[in-house]
Amino acid sequence: MANIILVANLNCDRLLLLDKPLHTGGRFHYRDGGQRLGGGGANTGLGLVWAGHRVALVSQVGRDDIGDWLLAETSTQGIDCHMIQRRPGNTCEMLLVMTPDGERTIIRPQRPVFELPAPPRWQRWDALYINSSAEGAASWARTALPHCLVVAQLAKDDRERPCHLLLASATDLNGRTELPLWQYAQSIAGDSLRYLVVTEGDKGACVYSGDGCQRVPARPARVVDTTGAGDAYAAGLIHGLCRNLTIVDAMAEAAIWAAFAVESESSTPGTALQQYLEEQANAMGK
Repeated sequence: MANIILVANLNCDRLLLLDKPLHTGGRFHYRDGGQRLGGGGANTGLGLVWAGHRVALVSQVGRDDIGDWLLAETSTQGIDCHMIQRRPGNTCEMLLVMTPDGERTIIRPQRPVFELPAPPRWQRWDALYINSSAEGAASWARTALPHCLVVAQLAKDDRERPCHLLLASATDLNGRTELPLWQYAQSIAGDSLRYLVVTEGDKGACVYSGDGCQRVPARPARVVDTTGAGDAYAAGLIHGLCRNLTIVDAMAEAAIWAAFAVESESSTPGTALQQYLEEQANAMGK
């Protein structure tokens, strides 16, 4: 079991199920899919909890009924919420607009500034994962690098992300830079970077390093809802690395987690992933 800190968003997702694909100027009917737990914090954290790790989430929610619900739901699922900050005001819902073919459009509120406090004592932690625009995230990462594994998602802009492993999707990188990808990743992550992992959906993922590039295939899946697939992939990758798997084997494990996520109707990983991890734990215990 590893001790893992996630710096990531915690959302109350509101699912709107449309009757047909979106197009400009159209009129649509929707079915309200209700509230559900979401955001990178929950989508990444739950799988890691199911895999037996201790997971603490660093995030921010409003001081309102939705914020209360988020904290209660997240802690009930086994994620340590003691580092989640409460801010004045409402916690706005994240709207997930889902079309019949499983594609989704995300309509998010403008997030207030979230400033991280002083970093924890990293000697107590095995991994730090950053998927947040919180102020101070780069500082946290720099202080953590000598003590634990640091994994970071590429930000929407070119802000620095000091880390050992930088994670991005091919869509995130499209038109982003004219530099070779490894050189660009080093400009973001710094000299501590060991790997850049670029996910490409059903085409799998590529890992870049100073030694070149290697592709790891995706696991075939029946797509129901793509929400949270990237978060589940990140969780599987962190899990594999915390088990001391090679980067290629960790990516293969991450592909399994992502496949379970897209086959689930929820934002968070579904019960099939939980059952898979329970079976793995039982097999290792024999």
